[in-house]
Amino acid sequence: MMSARVVFERRGAGEPLVLLHGIGHRWQAWQPVIDRLAERHDVIAIDLPGFGSSPELSTVDEYSVESTMDNLVELFGEFGVPRPHIAGNSLGGMLALELASRGVVRSATALSPAGFWTARDRAYALATLRTLRSTARHTPAPLIAAVAKRRALRALAGAIMYGRPSLVSPESMVGDMRALATAKAFDAVAHNGRDYFFAADPPTVPVTVAWGTRDRILWPRQAREAARLLPAANHVPLPRCGHVPMSDDPRLIANVILDTCRLSTLDKVA
Repeated sequence: MMSARVVFERRGAGEPLVLLHGIGHRWQAWQPVIDRLAERHDVIAIDLPGFGSSPELSTVDEYSVESTMDNLVELFGEFGVPRPHIAGNSLGGMLALELASRGVVRSATALSPAGFWTARDRAYALATLRTLRSTARHTPAPLIAAVAKRRALRALAGAIMYGRPSLVSPESMVGDMRALATAKAFDAVAHNGRDYFFAADPPTVPVTVAWGTRDRILWPRQAREAARLLPAANHVPLPRCGHVPMSDDPRLIANVILDTCRLSTLDKVA
């Protein structure tokens, strides 16, 4: 489905919950958990502009954090969900926390969010992602498909992104590689993130920051900086999970998100 500006998948009923993927990814990153979430929520998983099947924005400046915040809030209005719960991974996790800081969401769950890195860690993460993108762009599609079909090779190829890559289906791995290779907004987002550190005001809504213990893009030690800057948040390790943890342990990830959403409801009751 497509609103005025983005492609999205919408399922379920209940309080609204918006899902944001990472750089170079697509809404399908949430496939392993979306049905569990939709049992309790009106879930909207979007392709951010210039990723997946969504058209890109006109200029690099439109991918700044401030512009992205404005665009997302406008999208919430278009969806008819002016103050949703939000969950995000990596880039999406950073955006979720920024939105929570602005008080425009009911709760926020951030899975391995960007922005709690050192300058060296940030350079490593961007270089690693660019290398993965270059590999995806220059590897013939039949070879990618052949590797994805073999469990052992899939485990090797996906070890950077996933904690348990053999659990990723061949179709998902091929689709993820294609999404990374064709992500029109990758360079614009990377450019705008070259000096980014999380420095927003601490949110006053319920927040959970969860980090995969096998994250090889944004190393788990960055969770300590997140805990320092966001002492009131709930900080959760994700055992055996990698940078994109939704397929590593779908039940755990869904429960972390649902528990965070539930905290907002409990706050209202109290």
